[in-house]
Amino acid sequence: MADHRADSTLAPAPSEALRQSPFLRACRREAVDRTPVWFMRQAGRALPEYLRVREGVPMLEACRRPEMVVEITLQPVRRYGVDAAILFSDIMVPLLAVGVDLDIKPGVGPVIADPIRDKGGLSVLRPLEPGDVGYVAESVRGLVGELGATPLIGFAGAPFTLASYLVEGGPSKSHDRTKALMYGEPELWAELMERLTDITITFLRLQIEAGASAVQLFDSWAGAVAPVDYRTSILPYSRRIFDAVAEYGVPRIHFGVNTGELLPMMGEAGADVVGVDWRVPLDEAARRVGPGKALQGNLDPATLFTPWEIVERRARRVLAKGQAAEGHIFNLGHGVHPGTDPDKLTRLTEFVHELSAR
Repeated sequence: MADHRADSTLAPAPSEALRQSPFLRACRREAVDRTPVWFMRQAGRALPEYLRVREGVPMLEACRRPEMVVEITLQPVRRYGVDAAILFSDIMVPLLAVGVDLDIKPGVGPVIADPIRDKGGLSVLRPLEPGDVGYVAESVRGLVGELGATPLIGFAGAPFTLASYLVEGGPSKSHDRTKALMYGEPELWAELMERLTDITITFLRLQIEAGASAVQLFDSWAGAVAPVDYRTSILPYSRRIFDAVAEYGVPRIHFGVNTGELLPMMGEAGADVVGVDWRVPLDEAARRVGPGKALQGNLDPATLFTPWEIVERRARRVLAKGQAAEGHIFNLGHGVHPGTDPDKLTRLTEFVHELSAR
């Protein structure tokens, strides 16, 4: 197991204006003058200015160009008026950096040239060194200078979700090979998860030390497993990641899709904020997660394809249910879908701010 001890003084001290931002206050379960808003996948997908900047530039190449990362990350903050930016990057970036042969194919997603199916396949997963992803740190530092009192969220893919891509060789609906490896070869599974956990810790530490105000761990596919398997084969690694970055004092967010049955354990993992998809109302999610956590979510992104009166009605319901949480950050229950009207996201941000203003 790698030694991840670091001098937390390397993380820059936030300004008081930044510390008192609605987003960070909500993460800390403190009183806010309005419910903060940001959207997963807000840095791209629906924005015409994003499509212009990215034209002809492959995704993983864009992630390695700090000037482009800064511009794309700032675009939704300018247009929507959201309360936090999220770094434009991809969960596959640290895997690419350690030497995994992969590509992100348009319309498909991450594709792995040589899937990991046995112990020999683990050799590609060497430890991540900060110098491997220096361009990420440069991007974060540039953004912190531009954003001022607006928080920047760094992020990483969680070990299970990364493992699923590595084992399946690409996106999967059933995750059969991944679960078969987890069930049938627990020692190999543990070694794979340990290596991915080490990589993830290094990646998150680097972003925090460069100035990220919060971090989110995306375990997008964890909802594919039963609670008993989550507890034994996934939860320990998520907990180790959150423990490893706790010393920095930045809010830690935990998010997965279709994780309604897992919410109590996601609360146990150590994050300060638990993200909730659209399947579970926030008042019920607050009951399942338990005390001492803020919640993030959870408007169904498909709602944005409906007439405005429906968007408004459903957003009101999310805000009402969110009052049951000790802190609430308004978000979608998953990422912004391609084809979403950007003007609706701007209008939704304004609506949430106005309705929740105290």
